[in-house]
Amino acid sequence: MKIQYKIFLSILILNMMTSPMRAEETLRLATTTSLYESGLLDVIVPVFEKQYDCKLHIISVGTGKAIQLGRNGDVDVLLVHARKAEEAFVHDGYGVRRTEIMHNDFILLGPSADPADVRSAPDVTEAMRRMHRTEALFVSRGDDSGTHKKEKFLWSEAGRIPDGSWYMETGQGMSATLRIADEKDAYCLVDRSIFLFNRDKIRLVLLFQGGVELVNPYSVIAVNPEKFTHVNHRLASLFIQWLSAPDCQSLISSYRIGNSRAFFTTSDP
Repeated sequence: MKIQYKIFLSILILNMMTSPMRAEETLRLATTTSLYESGLLDVIVPVFEKQYDCKLHIISVGTGKAIQLGRNGDVDVLLVHARKAEEAFVHDGYGVRRTEIMHNDFILLGPSADPADVRSAPDVTEAMRRMHRTEALFVSRGDDSGTHKKEKFLWSEAGRIPDGSWYMETGQGMSATLRIADEKDAYCLVDRSIFLFNRDKIRLVLLFQGGVELVNPYSVIAVNPEKFTHVNHRLASLFIQWLSAPDCQSLISSYRIGNSRAFFTTSDP
């Protein structure tokens, strides 16, 4: 009997050693540094991972680089904020199921002395013109991110081309760019969530906000499985569905940085 038991135990151990373990399913998500640095993903991602028994591999880059990762088939899903670039991504056949999930807004920060008098500008177009006219030091991300795309749009709407020693491009993420602007006592355009996350660490103040031009919508897009058969489209589709569902929308609505709401869902005005 003891011999039979030892044989059975040996076979059991051998099977355990040779049987493949079930690999944890992974979803590769490319998203923006602004969203990643806001802390929202730290709240919602663990909930999704637990519900679907999976792991999200998050790649935090500017929107332009995130979309390029999608065009290369290097990720399964995007969560970005540059509508025209998103629509082009879908139109060109690289993305499917583009769904707007939430929004916040962009704001203009600057030194409290406000040498360009941005604070009293009637609209953001005039604010941009005043910074250009006075050649007030402006720090830009300069990295083809969603924030940088918005900034270029605002300069274009103002009919101005930023150049000269007063205009500085960092080529870095939003928080790093904000720190540089703060050190140089310069103006910069930021996503509101990044300002809320950093406001106790900087001297720059909020000088301009409001207006439809500064609305900042975030959308999720699955990479097209017909173009890249290796992508995890099943899990990407579940992620899109989950982000749009009431439970996740409630998590987004309730997320606060300090005492301030950082994002608004699609059901909000």
